[in-house]
Amino acid sequence: MPANTTASSGSSDAKKPGRKKGRRARLFVIVLVLALVAGVGYGAFWSVSTVRASYPQTTGSIELKGLTGNVDVKRDSYGIPQIYADSDSDLFRAQGFVQAQDRFWEMDVRRHMTSGRLSEMFGSGQVETDSFLRTLGWRKVAQKEYDTKLDPDTKKNLQAYAEGVNAYLDGKDGKDISVEYAALGLTNDYKPTEWTPVDSVAWLKAMAWDLRGNMQDEIDRSLMTSRLSEKQIEDLYPDYPYAKNKPIVRQGAVSPVTGKFDPEAEPSDSIGSNTPEGAAEGLNTQLSALSETLDEIPALLGPNGSGIGSNSWVVSGKYTTTGKPLLANDPHLAPQLPSLWYQMGLHCRVISETCQYNTAGYTFSGMPGVIIGHNADIAWGFTNLGADVTDLFLEKVSGEGYQYDGRTKPFDTREETIKVAGGRSRHITVRETNNGPVVSDRSSELEKVGKKAPVTNDAPDRADGYVVALKWTALSAGKSMDAVFELNRAKDFTSFRAAAEHFEVPSQNLIYADTKGNIGYQAPGTIPVRTKGDGRLPTPGWTSDYGWKEKPVPFEELPYEYNPERGYIVTANQAVIDEKYPHLLTKDWGYGARSQRINDLIESKTKGGGKISTDDMQKMQMDNQSVIAAKLVPELLKINISDKNVREAQKLLENWDYSQEPDSAAAAYFNGVWRNILKLAFGNKLPKELRAEGDCLNVPPASGTGPVDEQDRLVRECGQRAPDAAQPDGGDRWYEVVESILEDKDNEWWKAPVRGREEAIDDRDELFARAMEDARWELTAELGKDITTWSWGRLHQLTLRNQTLGTEGPGLLQRALNRGPWHLGGGEAAVNATGWNAAGGYDVIWVPSMRMVVNVGDWDKSRWINLTGASGHAFSAHYTDQTDKWVDGELLDWSFSSSKVGQSTVDTLTLKKP
Repeated sequence: MPANTTASSGSSDAKKPGRKKGRRARLFVIVLVLALVAGVGYGAFWSVSTVRASYPQTTGSIELKGLTGNVDVKRDSYGIPQIYADSDSDLFRAQGFVQAQDRFWEMDVRRHMTSGRLSEMFGSGQVETDSFLRTLGWRKVAQKEYDTKLDPDTKKNLQAYAEGVNAYLDGKDGKDISVEYAALGLTNDYKPTEWTPVDSVAWLKAMAWDLRGNMQDEIDRSLMTSRLSEKQIEDLYPDYPYAKNKPIVRQGAVSPVTGKFDPEAEPSDSIGSNTPEGAAEGLNTQLSALSETLDEIPALLGPNGSGIGSNSWVVSGKYTTTGKPLLANDPHLAPQLPSLWYQMGLHCRVISETCQYNTAGYTFSGMPGVIIGHNADIAWGFTNLGADVTDLFLEKVSGEGYQYDGRTKPFDTREETIKVAGGRSRHITVRETNNGPVVSDRSSELEKVGKKAPVTNDAPDRADGYVVALKWTALSAGKSMDAVFELNRAKDFTSFRAAAEHFEVPSQNLIYADTKGNIGYQAPGTIPVRTKGDGRLPTPGWTSDYGWKEKPVPFEELPYEYNPERGYIVTANQAVIDEKYPHLLTKDWGYGARSQRINDLIESKTKGGGKISTDDMQKMQMDNQSVIAAKLVPELLKINISDKNVREAQKLLENWDYSQEPDSAAAAYFNGVWRNILKLAFGNKLPKELRAEGDCLNVPPASGTGPVDEQDRLVRECGQRAPDAAQPDGGDRWYEVVESILEDKDNEWWKAPVRGREEAIDDRDELFARAMEDARWELTAELGKDITTWSWGRLHQLTLRNQTLGTEGPGLLQRALNRGPWHLGGGEAAVNATGWNAAGGYDVIWVPSMRMVVNVGDWDKSRWINLTGASGHAFSAHYTDQTDKWVDGELLDWSFSSSKVGQSTVDTLTLKKP
């Protein structure tokens, strides 16, 4: 069997899966034909050949305009392409052509999203989203980057890539590109237009948006003031537990001698923590509406919750069976179909000044280069650093302008026209202050409440009210696209760090390993320095006392590690460095449950001279241990339960090893109990703006200014937040909240008033008993009364949905485009991070979007997997052909050398110079 078509575990029978794929592909074609026929409704006829019209050609030859030499595209049995060329321009031209073959619909939707033009494809339902995105101005910033910031070679690569995409589009109707265009053609006359280099650059803004840091926390903390006191809010945002969960960088400081970060320097006392100061208590109504607007923006990378993140770690050859570093990475993002990632190899046949690349890994469709992977010298991985790179400013409106230091300044304005498929165009005016675009203008509710928002006593007179402006590092032109190519060419830690310096947004943790045995880490990014405050709350915009300094944290002062003595580096969205670091990176780190579990796994394996293998790295990625279960289960088992049905469920927890396997009844019951503990102790006390839609309670009226006093009069309030974004989400922030009061059985958080027929709860044990009872009956409704049939996987399901017609299209079309469900193990803040939101339900809402284990130096022994498959065509055998293996924790062999790639090749397409 070809080398990189073999999974590292599972069945060795290659033929049976192939036949299964073929039968499944034929079935999909039939269903799609039926869906399209049903969608027409006017007597038109759609044949199987119509649905298959967009199959990519993967063998033979095609003339490709602009090539200076022939290019070979070699695909393995999973459709993963490896491209071989003799010049950079030919390499990226071919990359554009091949990605368009497999994924152009996805690329086209992305560029319409980043430019605020979704309404041109999907009609009036996208006008509000487009308005908000036009206000942010992603496309405008991307154009400025291309025009003024990017290196000439980067621009040449982008241009070559665009020419390759356009060569694929040339002469094709929409139905020849993807079946979704055929479906879209039933409702409008949209036609794809040419790809441009700026379309590629703008995608980095979408990445930065979804990885923007603590903006949602900033909103949530302000909204909480309507029902919680300042002390209660602080309870729900505890300090990072440095003593328990180790930061990424464990030693070093900014040297007072050189002014640069030095891994050997001793830290001084912290000067990076500022006192949080907000603009106003009465910002709540503005922020509530803004939060609803944010929910409408496509979360292409996943919900912005406290548990979401990614894993990466690298182990020195000193502790590996290979004698060289092993590097693992699995970014946690929203499940998408097709996957966000596209696996690919980019190879110059001979490395030279005109052909500089020999790299492979995970790419973004629509962008040239490799984002995560390795070349012949180094390997690298990403996780989100979580730096606080956004601030919301409350701006005082006065006449036609806004107040700043006692004077009125005019808004900068621009007019935007939004074209709407099947309807009239809409026109909006975008206003900007010196802090950024006025995001509150995009809501009619915000326009009204801005005139009424109460503020603190030191604010200016009300006059025409207040608006909310967004300051965000990604709205300044930068050089992140340069960094992609520089990473792909890097040969050592020095050139790796030079590339990292240009990776300005989004701010990522970058891990590193090379063939000489070195390992390293770098924190990059444009991270603001605030003049006052710590960015945790919205900020007064009317005074120069607040704001950002002109220059961000200097790159040379950002933390890094190189060959640390412990022999490994773990990044999983925990704190980068301890509180003695002089610059404020953020106050809202992930809380380190996953990272510390990985640390513990590495240390247990290497203790006493043990070595870590590639298999061990792969096994670690599938670790399903629940950290919070290990804390709570011993206490839950002490509760005296009299109801025999609840007691029957409680007994499931006895002798449970806290591993959330898909077939585990104990994991199902525990997570049900955890969800109900959070709801009873915290969720029912949060304002409606944070609770999940459909979660309705009779509560005292909100005071708007602080804690709630018990009152005779109750009002009916229903949650307003999307289920995958509601609170408490159950991430590792909530682990810390619960653990901090676990021993205090009479803490106020454990108490709850009488609600309807439910009795009051007076202490922790009563609340735990109620949660176990509620969970028993919730799971009975979900899974049946017989607990022997319960399993975590039946509750915790993954459904892969096409991101456009698969969520909004006709039901039959959705069924044709979507796949699943799969029953998963793992969970929130587990290493195998199959995320779910405890306030919204048990369905999987974010996942390890890919997994890789890189065998540095012996590249052909590396392994990888994608969430779905290479193809974006719903009827292709490669649409979801990796998903079953992904579910089971299997990885595919990853060929890199030309000889190994040759052995695994099943299809070769030659792109010929005209």
